[in-house]
Amino acid sequence: MGWRGALRSLAAAARQSEREAQRRRRELLQKQKHIAHMQDLQRAAYEVEAYENLVSVLLSVHKEGSTAWDWQAIKAIEHPRKPEYSDESERAARSELEQYSPSTFDKLLRRGDKKRETLAAAVEQAKAADVQRHQAALQQHEKDLAEWQTSQRIASGVLAGDVSAYVAAIRETSPFADIGELGSQIYFRSKAPWYVEATLHVNSERVVPSEVKTLLQSGKLSVKKMPKGQFYELYQDYVCSCVIRVARELFALLPIDMVFVHAVGEILNPQTGHQEQQPIVSVAIPRATLNKLNFNQIDCSDSMSNFSHRMKFSKTKGFAPVEALKPEDFKPADPVGNVG
Repeated sequence: MGWRGALRSLAAAARQSEREAQRRRRELLQKQKHIAHMQDLQRAAYEVEAYENLVSVLLSVHKEGSTAWDWQAIKAIEHPRKPEYSDESERAARSELEQYSPSTFDKLLRRGDKKRETLAAAVEQAKAADVQRHQAALQQHEKDLAEWQTSQRIASGVLAGDVSAYVAAIRETSPFADIGELGSQIYFRSKAPWYVEATLHVNSERVVPSEVKTLLQSGKLSVKKMPKGQFYELYQDYVCSCVIRVARELFALLPIDMVFVHAVGEILNPQTGHQEQQPIVSVAIPRATLNKLNFNQIDCSDSMSNFSHRMKFSKTKGFAPVEALKPEDFKPADPVGNVG
């Protein structure tokens, strides 16, 4: 087992169970393949359930999170032992050769010498197999040793507050690799051991459904254009849910006091008429404050008021660009509140 496997075990369920909303979405996507064969009422029920599930997925990104990584335990992992050479196969083949005694039929058919030659060849083949197996074990040991050395370097650096080790830990463990709802890209940096700064390029407004689907009393499908206010509020909650998820993952991975998350989205530039990537939410999240939240009950947009943040939002226009917070302007004990 490489160091990544070992530290996953030490993390004791580093990744929680997949959200029920995600599991149900997979089932619905499978069911979508058969939609052409459904009756009208079945199709209507499926359309509504798929719509409601999508909304649930978007609003629950923050509800799942990793448990804390134990870097002390990772540092204590012993180095992989170099494999010893084993001639087990050769010895077994040689024993068979030495114990061979021609049977009566072998003597009558004069095939005793031929059988000894075959057994002698098997000894050489077994010897070659032992050598090949040992060489493969040595190559795997070199790989395991290199991974172990990486784990030791990162663990020691993280425990010592080395910010380069923070970034290396994020890169090596890839805590956001399987969180498809987050967005397209995420970047990290840190200049002091008490924080990590994350810039998240969230999915555009197109991630939010533009129509509301419901079932009428007759069981038929009702499709209406989603009201503008509902649409923008749903997107706001989705973005803020992603922000909280990023903070949860970083706090689980690293011994830091604060996470800065800058959510970057597509904003229309009225001067050029083009969509541009600009910060739409910027939040300074202390670990102690985040730990007090009930993630299953919070409204993610409202929860931003627990932290120092910048967010300009209108129910009729959505997000407006903001200036990203600067970590150097903060200390872990700074008061919370909307800073403009």
